Amino acid sequence: MYTILLTRKAQKDRAYLKQAGLETKARALLSLLAEEPLRTPPACEKLVGDLKGCYSRRINIQHRLVYMVDENNKMVKVLSMWSHYGE
Repeated sequence: MYTILLTRKAQKDRAYLKQAGLETKARALLSLLAEEPLRTPPACEKLVGDLKGCYSRRINIQHRLVYMVDENNKMVKVLSMWSHYGE
């Protein structure tokens, strides 16, 4: 089992997800990450650029859960759970 750590941004994003009715889907993804963060399906995407070393999973077509995995400490750090597109 991995420990899930939410950044401040991810904690704020939870409120947005709840308002949008996506909280259940996000919780399911967090449970999956706690068990095995790189397991597929559902698909995960390895990110590049500023987020190199991070991974992304879709919550829905617009919103993604962005996280990084620390294998040494068995920890998943969730960076964001809301849109990463400029709105």
